[in-house]
Amino acid sequence: MTSTVSTSTVLDFTDVALGYGDFTVLQHINLQVAPGQVVALMGGSGSGKTTLLRAATGQIVAQAGTITAFGQDLAALNAEQLQHMRKRMGVLFQHGALFTDLNVFENVAFPLREHTKKSEIEISRLVLEKLDAVGLRAAAHLSISEISGGMARRVALARAIVLEPELILYDEPFAGLDPISLGITAQLIRDLADQLNCASIIITHDVPESFKIADHVYIVGQGKLITHGTPEQLSASTDAYVQQFLHGKPDGPIAFNYPVTPAFERWLAQKKL
Repeated sequence: MTSTVSTSTVLDFTDVALGYGDFTVLQHINLQVAPGQVVALMGGSGSGKTTLLRAATGQIVAQAGTITAFGQDLAALNAEQLQHMRKRMGVLFQHGALFTDLNVFENVAFPLREHTKKSEIEISRLVLEKLDAVGLRAAAHLSISEISGGMARRVALARAIVLEPELILYDEPFAGLDPISLGITAQLIRDLADQLNCASIIITHDVPESFKIADHVYIVGQGKLITHGTPEQLSASTDAYVQQFLHGKPDGPIAFNYPVTPAFERWLAQKKL
């Protein structure tokens, strides 16, 4: 990790509570991401990681607290302003979300055609440049059905960076990858953060690969931010939750059962059991 991190923040959560309806998933969340920084957001399944991603992109509004992106309070933006702000972000979805009826080149070109007025020559140059960055320049002509899962993830990554965003959000980028593809993808995330000086958030539960490339790690669980720090600091932590999560211990404070919510209780009452 050799990046130089700016003192300014691209994304800032200040005492934020998030949830759906009357159910609060997370509360008292404080999180910051700076240009050139790779931040890993970790936690068990159902801990609220994806909810944080939705909040960062303005898909859901905070129940309490303030979320600012590029210095703007997301709750104060109208639909047009929010759409403009999202153009400064890149998102790598968990399953890639590639268009199966388009080839590799056209998948990466799609954001440029949608959001810019660049010439075909300029689009071709940018797409091939980004495909080259992920090692797939010579695969530009292939259909999505002709490439592997690991290659598809890299195509999705090229598409996420083709507009050269200031913030990239990675939703489970390592899920389902073989060890080689996993290592390649992790290093690409680190390299792109360094080259583009973009802020990067990895939503993941893959501890080894994330700890290799992250500058800072946040761990959520039990409806709150459990802890945060550098990979070295968390590895040395004696906190029971942190130790259970990092080492996959079956016994510890992480509960197996999904928590009971008011919505569940109302649903159960209707069953008259």
